[in-house]
Amino acid sequence: MPFARLSAATTPTAHIGLGLAAVGRPGYLTPHRDRDLPGDRSPDALRDRTHELLDAAYAQGVRYIDTARSYGRAEEFLAGWLAAHPEADDVVVGSKWGYTYTADWRSDAETHEVKDHGVAAFERQSAETAALLGDRLDLYQIHSVTPDSPALTDKDLHTRLARLAERGVSIGLSTSGPGQAEAIRTALTVTVDGAPLFRTVQATYNALETSAGPALAEAHAAGLTVIVKEAVANGRLAGDQAPAVVREIAGEEGLGSDAIALALVLHQPWAGVVLSGAATPAQLLDNLHATVPVLDEERRARLDALVEEPEAYWRHRASLPWS
Repeated sequence: MPFARLSAATTPTAHIGLGLAAVGRPGYLTPHRDRDLPGDRSPDALRDRTHELLDAAYAQGVRYIDTARSYGRAEEFLAGWLAAHPEADDVVVGSKWGYTYTADWRSDAETHEVKDHGVAAFERQSAETAALLGDRLDLYQIHSVTPDSPALTDKDLHTRLARLAERGVSIGLSTSGPGQAEAIRTALTVTVDGAPLFRTVQATYNALETSAGPALAEAHAAGLTVIVKEAVANGRLAGDQAPAVVREIAGEEGLGSDAIALALVLHQPWAGVVLSGAATPAQLLDNLHATVPVLDEERRARLDALVEEPEAYWRHRASLPWS
């Protein structure tokens, strides 16, 4: 399968991927974007920033790039960079369908994206992705599946996804919300002609939200590649926003808090790829230092004290402003 190409990457940073959610559109759910993005958030300015990040990531050994139809113009920005860098033929590209971007390039839009896991949405968005990424697409995921998503039960959709897999694209899903574990376990039962449909699962897991951990371990044991998103909890585990214990361990290591947050996830035996959501090259470099610290049992116990109830974590996330 195409996504399996990632296993050939042996750099220390190969298990860290770059997500483009924060730079493909002017608004996102992270704090201090006025400090992280250029004052001009025009498409040209964010294209330049995206390409700058991709240059830095590739130079540092990152080989997995994560994008989505709903990330504004991120697929377009990535396609332009890939066309300008034919030597980067070892980059593995994953995108997602299931949300439509509706903010019209405004950070103050009332609605930024609309969810639809129906067959018609898949046909429309997969054609849009194909027009931009063509044969560079390795992995196509259903975006933000929850236990009640029709994507888990729609046999027609499963058949269409399986046809895409026959053309060489791996099929996966991402999950969100307090019911991630249930969604993951249901996804593991989905088959087409007796064969498992999903080859990857992307889920939120971090020092504050660990509820998907056991289900992700089961997915890993079943042969799926696990991709972890939101390892710094939309900025809550980075910089001066981080809890004291994260900052203390970071100080002991001489690293940033974000590196400790990502290192905790990298230490999970089931974690295949952990995404950096960096918006600046400096943030990316800090994130890549996550391969350095060793989190022994004592340090992990200190971090375990940060875990929140899933419902509380997701309520807080839902309250974050787009900026």
